[in-house]
Amino acid sequence: MGLIGGMARTAVVAGTATAVSNRVSRRQAGRWQAEQQQQVEHDYYQQQQAQPTYAAAPTYAAPPPPPPVAPAPAPAGSSGSDALIEQLQRLGALRDQGILTQAEFDAQKAKLLAG
Repeated sequence: MGLIGGMARTAVVAGTATAVSNRVSRRQAGRWQAEQQQQVEHDYYQQQQAQPTYAAAPTYAAPPPPPPVAPAPAPAGSSGSDALIEQLQRLGALRDQGILTQAEFDAQKAKLLAG
């Protein structure tokens, strides 16, 4: 073999070595990337497991409505006429203060006397 044959053979060997080296490098990089991705996923999973989970807030039934308010009993010894007189006196005081007009006073007085 001559000089050219030796050079050609060297070129083929060098080219093959480069191709093999590149392939090994790509495979190794792919493996490292896959391992890194698995580690990231594992770390994420661990973080999710470490975080406390909160239960949904319990729902409670609505409280029952309050009992109806009973009218206040009349004070002992008071008759209905005493209460009527007190209401008429209050209306008169409101009229005297200028809060009620004479017409409004007369209308309210008529309602009290009729009722």
